Amino acid sequence: MPLNSHQQPIGEALPDWTARPRPSHKVIEGRSCRLEPLDVAQHAEALFNAYCLLADGSDWTYLPVGPFTDLAAYTQHLQTAAASQDPQHWAVIDLGSGTAVGTLSLMRMDPANGVIEVGHVTFSPLMKRTPVSTEAQYLLMKFVFDELGYRRYEWKCDALNAPSRKAADRLGFSFEGIFRQALVYKGRNRDTAWYSIIDQEWPALRTAFERWLAADNFDAQGVQKASLTDLRQPR
Repeated sequence: MPLNSHQQPIGEALPDWTARPRPSHKVIEGRSCRLEPLDVAQHAEALFNAYCLLADGSDWTYLPVGPFTDLAAYTQHLQTAAASQDPQHWAVIDLGSGTAVGTLSLMRMDPANGVIEVGHVTFSPLMKRTPVSTEAQYLLMKFVFDELGYRRYEWKCDALNAPSRKAADRLGFSFEGIFRQALVYKGRNRDTAWYSIIDQEWPALRTAFERWLAADNFDAQGVQKASLTDLRQPR
């Protein structure tokens, strides 16, 4: 632990640190999916139809918007989202079908400190529990760490959102605690669960993602041979 001239413990020196660039809103290509900057004309109808496959609206419970009962209302929401610079939204395109099946974003961008958050993750039934959902998350992480050089990648969710917390654990985020009474949304309280990945953890996580996404990790029926959690364990 370094000490200053007063013999007080201080953080590790970062003499070469410089502010990171803001993310460019570009197409990011993968094997099973592609991330495209959100575009109302290209993506609204396909996304609305994909979300309507779960008609009870339960996928919107922990999101600050929705559910949307008609295409016009969803398109209006998408117009606002597509114009936003922070959050910056991408549509997830399933390369098998060529259609948009979900969205996610980078948000709360802090280039000076190299901190950024993934959020507004809205995956339709067409991509849940498929390689597309995992690869979409991997592609955005890889963009942030390998191309932009950020130090910290955050995930936050309602502390009562069990599926989101389970996803964060599976993807390799570390749980950091609960911020009590952090937000008010949809007329109710939100305690927020905080998770993160930091740059020194990323190389091992990247290797696990790439091993999990490899074609030889799936049998002829598309069932995984090794789980992402297992592949993160040291050999």
